Amino acid sequence: MSFFRYSAESSENVRKKIKIYVILVVVSFVCLWMRVWYLQILKGEDFMGRSEENRIRKVSLPAYRGTIKDRNGETLVNVRPSFNLYVTPEDAKDLPNSLAFLSAKFEIDGDKLKEDISQSRPFKNVLIKRDISRQEVAYVEENKMRLPGIHIKVEPLRSYVYKDLAAHILGYLGEVSKEKLKNSAYSKYALGDMIGRNGLEDIYEFNLKGEKGFKEVEVDVSGRELKTLRKLSPESGDSLVLTLDVRVQKKLEEWMDEISKEDPVEGSVVVMKVQTGEIIAMVSKPSFDPNLFAAGISRTKWNGLLRDGKHPLQNRAIDGQYPPGSTYKLVTAYAALAENLIDPESTIFCPGHFRLGRGRYRCWKKRGHGAVNLHDALVQSCDVYFYTLGYRLGVDNLAKYAKKLGLGARTGVRLNGEKPGLVPSIQWKKKARNKPWFPGETISASIGQGYNLVTPLQNASMVSTVANGGLLVKPYLVKKTEDSEGKVIQEFFPEIVRNVEFDPEILKHLKEGLRGVVNEPRGTGRRARLKNIVVSGKTGTAQVVRMKDSDKINPEDETPYLFRDHAWFVAFAPYEKPEVAVSVIIEHGGHGGATAAPIARKVLESYFTHYPPAKYDESG
Repeated sequence: MSFFRYSAESSENVRKKIKIYVILVVVSFVCLWMRVWYLQILKGEDFMGRSEENRIRKVSLPAYRGTIKDRNGETLVNVRPSFNLYVTPEDAKDLPNSLAFLSAKFEIDGDKLKEDISQSRPFKNVLIKRDISRQEVAYVEENKMRLPGIHIKVEPLRSYVYKDLAAHILGYLGEVSKEKLKNSAYSKYALGDMIGRNGLEDIYEFNLKGEKGFKEVEVDVSGRELKTLRKLSPESGDSLVLTLDVRVQKKLEEWMDEISKEDPVEGSVVVMKVQTGEIIAMVSKPSFDPNLFAAGISRTKWNGLLRDGKHPLQNRAIDGQYPPGSTYKLVTAYAALAENLIDPESTIFCPGHFRLGRGRYRCWKKRGHGAVNLHDALVQSCDVYFYTLGYRLGVDNLAKYAKKLGLGARTGVRLNGEKPGLVPSIQWKKKARNKPWFPGETISASIGQGYNLVTPLQNASMVSTVANGGLLVKPYLVKKTEDSEGKVIQEFFPEIVRNVEFDPEILKHLKEGLRGVVNEPRGTGRRARLKNIVVSGKTGTAQVVRMKDSDKINPEDETPYLFRDHAWFVAFAPYEKPEVAVSVIIEHGGHGGATAAPIARKVLESYFTHYPPAKYDESG
């Protein structure tokens, strides 16, 4: 009996073991099946892609960025070939050693490279350095066996033909930021791509950039290209045709550089067509070379530009805000005539100062101008005459007519960072400073001092409005965009902001006064006079700091540089049929008639050399 009982128990154990084995086998097959399902179904496409990338690589082909040309077709910005050094992380067997080897010859930002590699797929090219020299190219090629996964590509690089010429208008390039890459508008950009960062390069980025192409290539285990399987060529970006004339721009920048032999001059000049608003030249000094940015500027050079006390990156033409000085007397005269406060022929006596309560406001001419009418006051820039007008008008009336002429608001030119300037009023001071307006502040405001601020472009726009008879025209820089074959895509035309609607008699008095400033013996702008063309203008000397009367008698060269006055001059020509306006400011340049007016004369000479004025028939 015991035998049969033992045999039955053994059979039962065997069945249990078999059952366990069967369960284990079933579970194993289920796990295998699930793993196969995961690999084949869920991750199949991903692994297929990786497998293909081992054999077939999709290589991006950079687009050729569109050119920028002046109004006559002269190329200002184009592209040139550049040798760029890349690494493919998957093919780099010992990347730390390879980079250490390269560091002996190259300046490499290791931290940035590691970050870029960590954010890129293993088979994607990651930029090490852009625009390497021919000696560096030779070094890489000679040591190719020691640098697996590292290779050189020839790609287009932005080239600014005239270096720093018109740099603030053209702008510069920089690597696209990670923040922008998160924006759907920049979905076609990749890490390391260059993008417009300022000026027209930024504003017209999507016109200029073009479309990337690609090619599929078969590679071996070392990542070397064996053959091209498929290719889609890139498309070039559109070109910009500007309103600028490079001939006038070049001469203007040369003359600005000649003003100071010791240190770079600080200032700006704007040249604009009075009827259309086309900007013929726009200079801001000191400047910078945008080519520094094209290949990726080093941190040292970038910090040097930022810390430069003369602010070379600042476009003074649109974001430099200065007291307008005596150029503002045009506003005061216009307001007084429009409000019927004066008869143009009646006189005001200038003893060399104006008294208001205990305050004494001096004229620039210590002995005074004597009895002067409106015309004489404009020609000789008599401060006391305009103090008197300003006091009678009040600051709110001054503000009203200043705004009519476009001051205190952005001109609307398509450039980054334009400032609005400032036209003060009673309400403005209460809101901005929480203080009441004082009568003495109106005296300062009447000659463009105090809180008044304008940009050089605003002053050019103001004098253009007077020159063309009252049309405030929006300044612009781009005439048209063209495709790679020269076909016009979009054309830009003059845009009138508003009509000031000058009374003809008021306009006549203002223009005759401006003509006298340049062409009469006592005119403060005599140095802007031309032989065969009648120039009209207004000088201005804007105080940087308030000085006592006794301080002002010191010679100009004894005043510390940073305390010296700014020199202004605004002008238009020809008087009979105005074509072009000029606005000049030289920071710490002293008197406008001595420093700024000669620059305006040279600019107008250059302009009329290329654009001779039409003959004027006085009979109409």
